[in-house]
This record gives sequence, C-alpha cells and structure tokens, in this order.
Amino acid sequence: MTARDTAKHAGARWPGCGRALTYSGPRHARGVNCMSGKYFVDTDILIYAHDRSAGVKHLRAQMLLEKLWDSGWGVLSTQVLQELCIQLCRSAGNPLPVEEVHLLLRDYSTWEVVTNTPGSVLDALEIMMQHKIRFSDALILEAAKRSGASILYSEALAAGERYGAIQVVNPLIEPVAQ
Repeated sequence: MTARDTAKHAGARWPGCGRALTYSGPRHARGVNCMSGKYFVDTDILIYAHDRSAGVKHLRAQMLLEKLWDSGWGVLSTQVLQELCIQLCRSAGNPLPVEEVHLLLRDYSTWEVVTNTPGSVLDALEIMMQHKIRFSDALILEAAKRSGASILYSEALAAGERYGAIQVVNPLIEPVAQ
C-alpha cells in the first residue's frame, strides 16, 4: 500500500482524526499555491491536524498540512515523528491504534525528514544556551536549520521570533496565506 492509498485508511477509526493527509503530487492545475521553499512543521501542528476536538486550531492546522502535501515542501525531523507517535498512542481517552499510527507515520515519512545525529544534539545545546529555550525546541530549530527551511510552523515557540534565517510562524493564530 502506498502513501496515496492510505488516505482512506489513515485515522479512519480514530474520531480525533480529520481527513487523511497524504501526498498525491502537486495540484497546481486547481489553482496557484503561493508557498515556495521548505517549511518545517513542529509536532504540535501535526497533533492539532489530527484532533477534531481542537476546533479552529484543528481546521487551521489541517489547512496548512493540506497545502504542504500539495506543494511537497513540508519538512519534519525524527524528533517530530517520535513525538507524534507518542502523542497519538497516548491521546487522553482516545488513543489511536498502533496500526493507524504506523500508517500515519509511514505517510509523513514521505516528506523530507531530518535525522538527528550526535552533532545535531550538540548544536541544539548551543542554540538552547544562546536563546535560553528548552532543549526540545532547540533541537527542532537545529533540524529546521539543517533542512534549509526558512519558516518553522510552531505553537511552542513565539510567533514572529527569528532564529538566524528561520522565522517562527504560528499558523493556529492566523491561517497561512494562499
């Protein structure tokens, strides 16, 4: 089964999941998508995209991910995949079955995924000390930097903050412009 085929299966038995988000190639014929470049997505945005009880945050996260699936410009890291797995398997009162988590992670693994290395952990420690932020956030920033992303979509870090060439955007406050 390919990532495209899992659209009808991903999250189907979990009420917290919205429409399955699988990449089916660029769809520029439908309209012009103004997104360009690489966009790193933090775990919290993925969680909201699969949590229907999150209301507007769910809708905004889902709209963003649909744009990233359509463009092929979404970037994740092994840290994001690990955190997503933990959150979906532990979801309060309604955990996703492991088989469904496997399908979702397989789909997200079709994106560019930055692998954390011992060097990236050390670089994240430097970022943590320099910016006085949590280590987990520093590791996200380090992975975004290594990927060459110019935008980091996150709710955890302050919207509008710049970390070198990376701009933090919270797509849950305002929808991402088309």
